[in-house]
Amino acid sequence: MKSIALVCGEFHRNYVEEMVNYAKDEASSLGIEISDIEWVPGSYEAPLAASRLLTRGGVQGVVCLGVIEKGETDHGLVIGQAVSAALMDLQIKFGKPVGLGIIGPGAEEFHIGPRLEPHARSAIRAVYSMLD
Repeated sequence: MKSIALVCGEFHRNYVEEMVNYAKDEASSLGIEISDIEWVPGSYEAPLAASRLLTRGGVQGVVCLGVIEKGETDHGLVIGQAVSAALMDLQIKFGKPVGLGIIGPGAEEFHIGPRLEPHARSAIRAVYSMLD
């Protein structure tokens, strides 16, 4: 059985818990085991947690779930770009897929709810399609 891990941003925990449920459902439908769920303070910490998980022998891929909302400054945009680049680098470094299920940056309250399910499910499917 294929085994992946989830990295979940706690900053918007109520939304991300919902995403976790969708991710678990999608993984189950594809025959993937979710071996670990690691909660981190926010999306900025996701690359380090993903890196640690990717070094574990049984973990074949990682899906990162979170929300980067729109703020009054470009802070979220900078975080989103840094996180995306770091996660891409991890895929190449470890040769294992990393799914990006982070909503935003720039998400406003009305954007978040409708994106929870599709972002979580598509991140699982992306990792599944890239597993060896």
